[in-house]
Amino acid sequence: MTNYTALRTTMVDTQIRPSDVTKYTVIEAMLTVPREAYVPSAKREAAYVGEHVELDKQRVVLDPRVLAKILDELDIQSDELVLDIGAGLGYSAAVIARMAEAVIALEDDEARAEDSQTTLSEQGVDNAIVHVAPLAEGASAHGPYDVVILEGGAEQLPDAVAAQVKEGGRIAVLFIEGALGVVRIGYKIDGELNWRFAFNATAPVLPGFEKSRAFQL
Repeated sequence: MTNYTALRTTMVDTQIRPSDVTKYTVIEAMLTVPREAYVPSAKREAAYVGEHVELDKQRVVLDPRVLAKILDELDIQSDELVLDIGAGLGYSAAVIARMAEAVIALEDDEARAEDSQTTLSEQGVDNAIVHVAPLAEGASAHGPYDVVILEGGAEQLPDAVAAQVKEGGRIAVLFIEGALGVVRIGYKIDGELNWRFAFNATAPVLPGFEKSRAFQL
């Protein structure tokens, strides 16, 4: 029988800590949340390998190292409301829920959202709600948000999502620029997002976050 607790500890010791993730809340959450419960059952043995776990062509459970580094940069506080876009089967929402006051986990696939809500409930995560809508629309009914995070890449950030970042709040976006991906943290100041480079990473572009292609004959 697989010892997932041991695998989780190894993940943190070999993938998370060496990646300059130092905030206790992030490390504690990654040590505690059972990642294997939030990946497709056929892929549980791969839950702690240091790479993305595919959900479908455009959707993944982010590599734990990438998620941890983003969360370390965002420094989520215990009184903050977080929008988790592309939450998949709920892993990121469960991790964030250990740091934030509440999490709105946005998912565009109804069946996946239902599975996610069931797993979160079974795991006792009572401060995360799964909201079903197109990812590029965000979840304005519950916002604005202190923190917004994308569980995938973006070629461009939809205005609707940017608008849901609270004044003084922040957003993490993995911008895909050609073959290179760059995580940037945006800070909302006087209604505008001011961006700071965080680190390089890559992930599939989320549906609705593609750059609009100009029509050519």
